[in-house]
Amino acid sequence: MELFGDLVEQYAEFAGHAAGESPCFEAWARGVAGDEAVLAWLTRLPRLKQQPNLVFAAARWHGVPAPGSYAGLRRALLADDGAIEATILARSTQTNEVGRLATLLPAFAIAARDAAEPLALVEVGASAGLCLYPDRYRYRWHGDGKEHALGSGPELACEVAGPVPVPAAVPTVGWRAGIDLHPLSVRDPDATAWLETLVWPEQEDRRERLRRAVEVAAAEPAYLVQGDLLDELPALVEEAQAFGRVVVFHSAVVVYLEPAERRRFTDLMTGLVASGACHWVSNEGRRVLPDVTATAGDVTPLLDCEFVLGLDGQAHAFTHGHGRALHWLG
Repeated sequence: MELFGDLVEQYAEFAGHAAGESPCFEAWARGVAGDEAVLAWLTRLPRLKQQPNLVFAAARWHGVPAPGSYAGLRRALLADDGAIEATILARSTQTNEVGRLATLLPAFAIAARDAAEPLALVEVGASAGLCLYPDRYRYRWHGDGKEHALGSGPELACEVAGPVPVPAAVPTVGWRAGIDLHPLSVRDPDATAWLETLVWPEQEDRRERLRRAVEVAAAEPAYLVQGDLLDELPALVEEAQAFGRVVVFHSAVVVYLEPAERRRFTDLMTGLVASGACHWVSNEGRRVLPDVTATAGDVTPLLDCEFVLGLDGQAHAFTHGHGRALHWLG
């Protein structure tokens, strides 16, 4: 979903993503897309603050029932005394979906093959850092009548298609760190409550998975740096090199950058990879990193996958945004 395009198109596209996954959010997004009064209310907000998941989460934070009718959301927004708007302005869509690790792990394993040392993970847009613990989960990849399981801990299941290079073992992680404009603490009840509010209404399985992920991270909180990724990343990569083979990764993060900043980020990562400073694992919508997406060719995903998984600038797979599916390119 493009966050810098037409507002009606943004909500209509979000409705398409929510179809089959959240009837409530699909109805809310379609309602907003056709409601001139609510669209006018939204245009008072900064561009990045107009996004559906943030607006819907803020409304829910202030008591709008979800699942619930679009009429309830509409009343709350148009009658807002400033509380919902203040929450939208103060908070971000920091959906820390640990389920994505099931789609990222094969790329991490490929990155680990050329190193006789642990991985030093650096996550861009880390939120609370929940995705920095790929070594703490049990993975179950299933498809075409086959199933592969690996690791121990809370289970992350993923439907697969194509020649997925299922790793023989979970990579060893020697260091884990992240960058975020507003990092969240896994030991802060307000922060974790906000993360739960960002989970779509009907998806109780994701909410429970989030709670388990918070427990995993709280046992050993990651090193999180507050700041802009374009400013902080080079120094953090240099720091990470003392702890193992560096892998910089991100998922549904670069979409929040202005187009010119996306180009700067791509150039930065391309340079770091070319210098041997790190590997780069990207997991973004198809339009977000066009150079990476172009390397996938004209393949149509066999599963419900709207993201492109890249390794060092080359597309390797299509993935579901919440980690539910993975189509590996042959």
